[in-house]
Amino acid sequence: MKKKKASKSPVKKPALRKKKPESKKSSKVQTGVSVLDSLIQGGFERNSTNMIVGSSGSGKSILATQFLMGGIKKGESCLYVTFEEKKEEFFSNMKKFGWDLEEYEKKGLLTFLEYTPIKVKTMLEEGGGAIESIILRKKISRMVIDSITSFALLFDDELEKREAALSLFNMISDWNCTSLLTLETEPPKSNQSTTHTLEFEADSIILLHYIRSKGQRERYLEVLKMRGTDHSTSLHKIDIGKSGITIQKSGAKTPSSL
Repeated sequence: MKKKKASKSPVKKPALRKKKPESKKSSKVQTGVSVLDSLIQGGFERNSTNMIVGSSGSGKSILATQFLMGGIKKGESCLYVTFEEKKEEFFSNMKKFGWDLEEYEKKGLLTFLEYTPIKVKTMLEEGGGAIESIILRKKISRMVIDSITSFALLFDDELEKREAALSLFNMISDWNCTSLLTLETEPPKSNQSTTHTLEFEADSIILLHYIRSKGQRERYLEVLKMRGTDHSTSLHKIDIGKSGITIQKSGAKTPSSL
């Protein structure tokens, strides 16, 4: 029988994530998109856990990579953890935006880690596993987890799912890096309690809308939540071009389909 730490559940503490103590010296981490920074008073809070939520094709992975590129250009060590993407295909897709991730990986500025569902569960049981080792050894300052949509499928019942979600956020908080997690919208009903737990625990939530309007698809960004920040509450039209995502600073009229 497999030996487990302290309890049956993979969760160390089935409780809400500890809040970091307030600090007058708390600084912002730029998002990699200057207009987004202006909408959230300069960027994400340092060492915060943030979420990008959107449907397929909304630009979640692009915005997440842009966040890492903002750190890489400053010489920061960054980590990209994926449960779904294959490295070669992902690097090829991102190169279209002028981001040579393979080169940054060779320079030691980027670590790309492919994780299977089984490894994710092991990470929770071990309290960090390989990801924690990489973060400590390489002094990672920015981390992306793309995506956690299938996270709840690793666990059998609702209590386990919620405890696992809380455990994940507890661990990320302890790692002291600024993290960005992506989440697919419209999850199956069986995953909704976990999704709500993740969203409640996140320090910020950015929604990416990808909707049909006037016979064509359009993308919009909305800052739903940003703890301790006087953020924009408007919809902002976004475009995906040769350099990644660009955002219109002025608020857009709410489409009828939203």
